[in-house]
Amino acid sequence: MSNSPSAKDSARTNATPPTRPEDEKLPARLLFVYGLQHILTMYAGAVAPALVIGSAAGLANDPASMGILVSGALLVAGIATLIQSVGHRRFGAQMPIVVASSFVPVSAVTALAAGQDGENLPVAFGASLAAGVFALVLTPFFGQLIRFFPPIVTGTIITVIGVSLMPVAAGWIVDGAARTAEDGTAAPAAPLSHLALAGFTLAVILVGSRVLPGIWGRLSILIGLVVGTLVSLPLGMADFSRVGEADIVFDPTSVFYFGAPRFEVAAIVTMCVIMLVVLTEGASHIIAVGEITGSEVDAKRISAGLRADVSGSLIGPIFSATPTSSFAQNIGLLALTKVRSRYVVATGALILVALGLFPVLGGVMAAIPAPVLGGAGLVLFGSVAASGVKTLAKVDFTNNLNLVLVATSVGVAIIPLAYPTFYAFLPESVELVAHSGIIGAAVAAILLNICFNVLGRDSGAKAPTRIDQEEIGSAGPGEAKYTDQAGAVYRDGEPEAPAGA
Repeated sequence: MSNSPSAKDSARTNATPPTRPEDEKLPARLLFVYGLQHILTMYAGAVAPALVIGSAAGLANDPASMGILVSGALLVAGIATLIQSVGHRRFGAQMPIVVASSFVPVSAVTALAAGQDGENLPVAFGASLAAGVFALVLTPFFGQLIRFFPPIVTGTIITVIGVSLMPVAAGWIVDGAARTAEDGTAAPAAPLSHLALAGFTLAVILVGSRVLPGIWGRLSILIGLVVGTLVSLPLGMADFSRVGEADIVFDPTSVFYFGAPRFEVAAIVTMCVIMLVVLTEGASHIIAVGEITGSEVDAKRISAGLRADVSGSLIGPIFSATPTSSFAQNIGLLALTKVRSRYVVATGALILVALGLFPVLGGVMAAIPAPVLGGAGLVLFGSVAASGVKTLAKVDFTNNLNLVLVATSVGVAIIPLAYPTFYAFLPESVELVAHSGIIGAAVAAILLNICFNVLGRDSGAKAPTRIDQEEIGSAGPGEAKYTDQAGAVYRDGEPEAPAGA
């Protein structure tokens, strides 16, 4: 997986001259190497939503079911990535974009799926399917809505998503342990052994991020999971004895493994709001990839790419997978390697499909000790919040009410995290929506942005004409940037001025 100039020169020497930069065809060996590089970069982020949702659904100790969730996430990611990279011009941007399970809906899906033995997963999958249809209908018209999702809104929502996932990481570190007080009451608490294992895993990730070069630094989370698990083996904290309960090869009869999707209005409303954020993020990423590759991007191409992004919501319930979106980590990898061929990503998609056909791999992931996952989760989920903060850093907070907007939205989001029963007196259907801090933050941010920044705004204001190239290489999980540029392109139907023009 070398990124050396010689490897790139060899690739260019043997490549077929492309009509578009993204149509470059490399030798099979390089297609596999670069494709595998993309998959290794996003693997930990692609399976994390399945692990979080499976734990919330009461399946943490069921390797067979967890294997279905993880393999389904990989299989759907492979299919959606193929649609995005080599799909029809109306369904897929035909660009080197990796699509996988999105972090954006995780907290909402976790709330919907909470229960025992996966009993509520059909509700989550039903909401995902309905929201996917909703998003698909919106794609031709989304350019008219994207102005309501500038960086002040998306940055706030992404920050809240990262913060709302932190209790999941803490729960993994605690792993069901409790401390009994003198009065006999027990409260969740992390034993020293759990803290040590999580801390060690976190240290491996941090050291790897600091000292490992290039792509290896981006693999630090995956390396941390492997090293942490190996250390836990002699300590008796890892149990792989039940991995064999998961199917070795995908069984076609396991489609709709948890039952047919169930459709509940409150759950659907929640996911539809979430899909607006997914669409905004997807439009931003397509613009960013066009800037990196030098490809022409117009409104029709963005619409086609958004249809591929939401395809995971449509086919996901079949394979027990959650909504998908383009992965920002791989946009950073594109900027780092300068390998622009969409066939590289398509090859990576085939690798994802192959991995998804072996649920036993999901059983292995499910057997990773929870404290190890918790240590990695601190970085993984924290990077989502940090990405939101980074997006907010591009916002002007001078002589306006943007600070009030962020403060109010974050405050609304934190309330149900701090007091889970805060909305208990509301009707059950309303409570389900209100209990989601992400929905509360999204509604508050959108409405306040309309009040503060849209109504009475100078119609002649122009969006930035160019994406900051220095920002692209550092894209992180869940990062939604470039929304001003995406809005300008999508509304006006004209490509961005290339960097340096």
